[in-house]
Amino acid sequence: MTISLPRLRQVALVAADLEAACARIEDELGLHDPFRDPGVAEFGLANAVYEIGDTFLEVVSPAVEGTTAGRYLDRRGGDAGYMALFQVADTERTRRRAAAMGLRIVWQADLPDISGTHLHPQDVHGAIVSFDTPAVPASWRWAGPRWIDGTPVDAHPTPRLAGLVVRVVNVEAATLAWGGLLDASLDEHRIRFEPVA
Repeated sequence: MTISLPRLRQVALVAADLEAACARIEDELGLHDPFRDPGVAEFGLANAVYEIGDTFLEVVSPAVEGTTAGRYLDRRGGDAGYMALFQVADTERTRRRAAAMGLRIVWQADLPDISGTHLHPQDVHGAIVSFDTPAVPASWRWAGPRWIDGTPVDAHPTPRLAGLVVRVVNVEAATLAWGGLLDASLDEHRIRFEPVA
């Protein structure tokens, strides 16, 4: 199966109560058995990552005081969308594009099986955007050990995450930032920006 890149691979939500959010996801979406990534402790978080075919829905929650996620929860007044992770063909090329656009990198990692980069949400508007390139295209480290070896995409048919709606103050700026970064038509990749009411 050929994968068209870039593509939305993972969406992260932020919740004050991780277990309550997980219970709701499991009840309403029928998802189960999330991967709990100890690596997010680096950001002061706990999480749960659910498989939706070969795409993923993550919930993060502050585990300590003073986290970016905790401040975001306070600003939003409750649980909200938080992050969009895109699989791209070439992280270095996308990093150069981000630099040329003046987009600030707030975190990056280059591991043997994946490279990833998080951008400042004020620069891209609406969410933290991450772009990641796994060494094996079907793999995805952030979803747990069984995804590091490149589980075949064909083993994980529908459903998949099909799109994302991002509510922003400045739709035009968000469209330019996300589309320019990903070198993609956002309509084609089913990301829609809506003005905040």
